[in-house]
Amino acid sequence: MTNITGNSDTIAAIATGMTQAGIGIIRISGPDVFEVADKIFCTGSGKKISEMSSNTINHGYIFDNNRKTDEVLASVMRAPHSYTGEDTVEINCHGGLFLLNRVLQIILENGARLAEPGEFTKRAFLNGRMDLSEAEAVMDLISSHNKFAADNSMKQLSGNLRSMIIDIRKQIIYESAYIESALDDPEHFDLTGYPENLKNKTNKFLSIINSMIDSYENGRIMKEGIRTAILGKPNAGKSSLLNFLSGHESAIVTDIAGTTRDAIEESVRVGSLQLNLIDTAGIRNTDDVVEKIGVEKALEISEDADLVLYVIDSSVPLDENDHRIINIIKDKNTIILFNKSDLEQAVSESDIQSLIYGNEKGLNEDINNFINNNHNIPILRISLKDGRGVDELEKLLERKFISEGNKLNDEIIVTNLRHFQELKSAKESLLNVEKSIDDGMEEDFFTVDLMDAYRHLGMIIGEETGEDLVNEIFSKFCMGK
Repeated sequence: MTNITGNSDTIAAIATGMTQAGIGIIRISGPDVFEVADKIFCTGSGKKISEMSSNTINHGYIFDNNRKTDEVLASVMRAPHSYTGEDTVEINCHGGLFLLNRVLQIILENGARLAEPGEFTKRAFLNGRMDLSEAEAVMDLISSHNKFAADNSMKQLSGNLRSMIIDIRKQIIYESAYIESALDDPEHFDLTGYPENLKNKTNKFLSIINSMIDSYENGRIMKEGIRTAILGKPNAGKSSLLNFLSGHESAIVTDIAGTTRDAIEESVRVGSLQLNLIDTAGIRNTDDVVEKIGVEKALEISEDADLVLYVIDSSVPLDENDHRIINIIKDKNTIILFNKSDLEQAVSESDIQSLIYGNEKGLNEDINNFINNNHNIPILRISLKDGRGVDELEKLLERKFISEGNKLNDEIIVTNLRHFQELKSAKESLLNVEKSIDDGMEEDFFTVDLMDAYRHLGMIIGEETGEDLVNEIFSKFCMGK
């Protein structure tokens, strides 16, 4: 690790959520933790924290100028067997916000300073308690929105990514050292046939790295939520769908076409999934300048979406606006929703089939089955007036995404953009090694790109990381962690 220094002072912060609760925890860590704690805490018998054994929980009181402030439990963890690797004390207070802040203030007045966001985890990293990928997994675990994200963060926190990276780096450094030794001492190290041997090993490294790179997109979706664009003509029921799924009135719903003019975003839970829903302006030809901007924005949003929910008012015939929408979404990950199925129907599955694939294709088949099985564009009939079909939508989404998440759970999944970028850079360096071999370059050219790949992989786990990057990463953590 490159030139990263830790702080030598003692830090403190509230480690639990800033809300009314039964208990709240204040964490103190650093070289003077027992000196600070002894000034503010003792048991009923007068015993101080510094006299207590490691890995114990002790009942006592917080004092402020010899007056009892709170009755607490104090957990003692002596270095190096603590989260930070330093002497650490955690004060379990009653959970009122005023009381927690008062106890924290007493601690700060007696020699500690307020911790910066992520500083406890940063110290754990600097003290060798975890590598950088594991530290980032802590943040991911805290912010996880679903079981897949939490499980994957726990796997990374357990070191599975670290182990894979360390294994590849060991092999790369061995090859680089072998080349250097052979160039310095050709009598004892033979390079005959070595380039082909190195190419085989490089192929193996690339296979592992490509697998991790390929996992990123699905991993990102499962971690961050499914970016879902709701498209359709005005008054099709797009805003009603957003309101139904979110459980409250997020968007204004009227009978006036063009009510929604700007994108409205809402994160909702649908079963075990998180959908980042974006309700967009109704797509239609219009002379209204503001509405036209909204339509263009809707089309842009659909380009970047992980999923498109195309809402159709099935009680009125399709028109040229539906043609326009179909041309945009037919090659995207799409679910078509025939809304207002409680009314007399004016649109059939074959109408949509005709728009997507042309009149000559498949019109005599079971259209819905054809679309589902051959082109992965499911059609569901729903009614947002009475909730009809919404359960089926939930089941369809889980089949579509959870099955993929379960498959991914058996692999090393990359969900961190920084890791993804470093893996791509390492891949590029290894491809340069292969090119040098194919071009018949001298062996010393190989070591330049081998060591570049070694460095990029080290950036993932913090072995090749500078202080500025470390500070940037930990500044994104919550206070008290």
